[in-house]
Amino acid sequence: MPSLTGQHALAAARALGLARLDAQLLLLHALGKPASARAWLLAHDTDALPPDAAEAFSALSRRRAAGEPLAYLVGAQEFFGLALQVDARVLVPRADTETLVEWSLAQLQAVPAGPAPPQALRVLDLGTGSGAVALAIAHGLQAVGRPAHVTAVDASLDALAVARGNAERLGLAPTFVQSDWLAQVEGTFHLIASNPPYIANGDPHLPALKHEPLQALTAGADGLDDLRRITREAPGHLLPGAWLLLEHGHDQAGPVRELLAARGFAQVQSRRDLAGIERCSGGQWPG
Repeated sequence: MPSLTGQHALAAARALGLARLDAQLLLLHALGKPASARAWLLAHDTDALPPDAAEAFSALSRRRAAGEPLAYLVGAQEFFGLALQVDARVLVPRADTETLVEWSLAQLQAVPAGPAPPQALRVLDLGTGSGAVALAIAHGLQAVGRPAHVTAVDASLDALAVARGNAERLGLAPTFVQSDWLAQVEGTFHLIASNPPYIANGDPHLPALKHEPLQALTAGADGLDDLRRITREAPGHLLPGAWLLLEHGHDQAGPVRELLAARGFAQVQSRRDLAGIERCSGGQWPG
């Protein structure tokens, strides 16, 4: 039997319905090569694959065809320029959430530094999962020389283990707290950011997300249960003039702005993601 080449393997993956890029990244992973080596893959597409790599690629292709996220299969996902390790204990970080990070960094950098030495910004990330938002904010503030104390909260010990591992690999040192939202959180902050569950329990898109942790996705009959709770409890942990920024669903900006305004937040507004969808809403606590 002739040896299986990379070209043949990729053709077989496409026959299963895999996108070309997904198939290439899975083949590189099976070969133990970085995702940046796609040019190498093209230059060696007629090379015979080692049997163990061919077997691994075939198994990975079948799992991807069944809907398992690519990030779980290769064990990594890039977010805001950071390489994060992820697995089925946490949601896969989405590019949409970079809108929340960008807005957070803009608000934090607008906080007066005060007399030398500058005061450390206090930041809280609620529902940290893989640590994506907390670590991106910490890295972004570090890059502009603003000292910061970032606290990352999650109810799941499994998620916190993933986040801690990512922090160690990136050389960042946020504080990690296990808490049901703000229940175990102490202190006040210049900014609270959160990407909480916001999908309705009966949403028809849920079956497509079956490989990701359900508790990190759904929040009641209308998807707003956790957003309501965070909006209600956050003011007790916000400094005067601090911001609460929330990611939400594509059709939830109006209801979330109403929640913020009703709770007494000022300057209530929303931000759009790269697709033009109102992805995040927030407000400033008066003072």
